[in-house]
Amino acid sequence: MSTLKAVRGTRDLLPPETTLWNRIEATARAVFARYNFGEIRTPVLEDTALFARGVGEETDIVSKEMYTWEDGERFEKRKMQDDWLNKNRADGYHVQVDKVHVQHPRIEGELFRLGVDLVVMRGITVPGQILPSHCFELVRFAPEVSDSLISALIQAKNLVLTDTLRELQARVIPRLVVPTSVSLNTWVDPLEVVVEQLQGQFFASSQSLTLRPENTAGVVRAYIEHQLGETGQLQKLYYIGPQFRRERPQKGRYRQFYQIGAEVLGPPSAGSESPLRDAEVLEMLATLLDELGIAGWTLELNSVGSAADRERYNQALRAALVPVVGQMCADCQRRAVTNPLRVLDCKVPADQPIIDTLPVIADFLDENSQAHFAAVTAALDAACVPYTLNHRLVRGLDYYTRTTFEFTHGGLGAQNALLGGGRYDGLSEMLGGPKAPGIGFAMGLDRLVLTLLAQESAVTPVLADAFVAPLGESLNAAALVLARELRHKGLWIELGDGSFRLKKSFEAADKTARRIVILGEDELQSGILTVKTFSTGIQTKVPRGELAEFLSQ
Repeated sequence: MSTLKAVRGTRDLLPPETTLWNRIEATARAVFARYNFGEIRTPVLEDTALFARGVGEETDIVSKEMYTWEDGERFEKRKMQDDWLNKNRADGYHVQVDKVHVQHPRIEGELFRLGVDLVVMRGITVPGQILPSHCFELVRFAPEVSDSLISALIQAKNLVLTDTLRELQARVIPRLVVPTSVSLNTWVDPLEVVVEQLQGQFFASSQSLTLRPENTAGVVRAYIEHQLGETGQLQKLYYIGPQFRRERPQKGRYRQFYQIGAEVLGPPSAGSESPLRDAEVLEMLATLLDELGIAGWTLELNSVGSAADRERYNQALRAALVPVVGQMCADCQRRAVTNPLRVLDCKVPADQPIIDTLPVIADFLDENSQAHFAAVTAALDAACVPYTLNHRLVRGLDYYTRTTFEFTHGGLGAQNALLGGGRYDGLSEMLGGPKAPGIGFAMGLDRLVLTLLAQESAVTPVLADAFVAPLGESLNAAALVLARELRHKGLWIELGDGSFRLKKSFEAADKTARRIVILGEDELQSGILTVKTFSTGIQTKVPRGELAEFLSQ
């Protein structure tokens, strides 16, 4: 049998590397809190239309890199049940012929296991009686008729007959309700199970779902769905989590990758269009990278203007590409037709001299876009945040407007972007929501870890404060009690096992903790514990009441 491994383009994160990941995430959370950001958690799968409309159908992400599938038709049992009850429910509490009262709205235990959805009491006519009587029905709603369903309902009937309704043997009827589109099986004995066809549409159409390739569109979808704009306030939201793209795995790039990101959006009346929002986000990112210990980062800055500016620029770009695009790579030839702005994203070395001759978007900005960008750079200058203007910098997603940026680092090679982002003033309207200008960014955790590892010789394992070593299995319970005491006082404690020889306990402790606490019968009785500090080799006798303070030094 072959050994199962992680899927290509994914990997497991293990200690001690996860210690570095946790430090990055904790630092990010602390910085975001100081800037008054709150956390948002959106689903990892979304309706495919969200990305086609928001990110852009002609982007590489949507056209080539998304994990997308059809969810298929779904049987809507709840709708069938509601429709059946509306048709059959009695009017009032008195018994009515061919009408039902629900006896058990929530099915549990064996009946639930056998698939019974409802237990109802139905009014029936009994020959020779003036007043109607009743029977009990065990009702199951299903998209089809099958042997297993019929068998389960018969088992449910037998269960009831041997239980609380023994005296009503002839009056317990299993009923299977199916859509009229299902053909009835003649083999089903109507004396055993009644199969009823119900008119209606009980299948939801198939839905195209996608594992999220980025998170901005999902955050804006949540903003619209939960009507956050009605608060009238800026929404400052951050997220930490996995994204998915089916691209060729390479250094720092995986098919399941992790991002830290943040978005600031809201109604224009809350100041969401202000260039100060752009500058604040950029200044926050500079602070975050500094606090993470990323040395030598570069902020590259550009403006891609308004939607009207981009349209003018796209026309000029298409015209300039016509005589030269035949000399460029296949991707650029495709992008020149579908999304010419993406040509500027090309990393193929042979295409760079051609790209250098193309028009720059700075020459196509209107006065408002120029003034906005000037205000952003002025605020950065005032805050002493260094930046470099890069008029070739565009973001690969359709929703970006005005300010776009990347933080890069030389330690990552040709693909040197640590994080990127920009303003997306029209995204909410593209998704059917209210006007909600915004700006955001996404930081690749995988590449950030690579950068930090390049600056640090190795990831240092975090050692526990102490290793509690019981001398004998009879002391295991006492060792657990001691470990519990120390942990409740905030110490990191590793617990050994009394089956270990003392030498093995020392070897395990030396790898996982700064000290070892030896707990033998003498130590337990006297309350004086033996503690050895590995860095100095000094062995100390410490009273149990003072142990926590000693270990915290």
